[in-house]
Amino acid sequence: MNKNQLKKQILQKELQIKKLHLHQSSTDFCNQLYNSLVLEKAILKKELENLEKNPFVEMVKKTFSSKEKLICDYWKKS
Repeated sequence: MNKNQLKKQILQKELQIKKLHLHQSSTDFCNQLYNSLVLEKAILKKELENLEKNPFVEMVKKTFSSKEKLICDYWKKS
């Protein structure tokens, strides 16, 4: 998928979510449909975010970033 298709699908999901939110009833079906649309939208946004990443920049960031400290590292004896 390309960026424009993903953006279009994200907008469609947002529109569907808004429509469901306006007509939301207490039935399980609507809640499940609402939750699945929110999840699908999140997946599409993540795909778009991954497409927009520059692999070279990510490699440089990873190379020059400091090592992450884990909470258990604070209790290690030096």
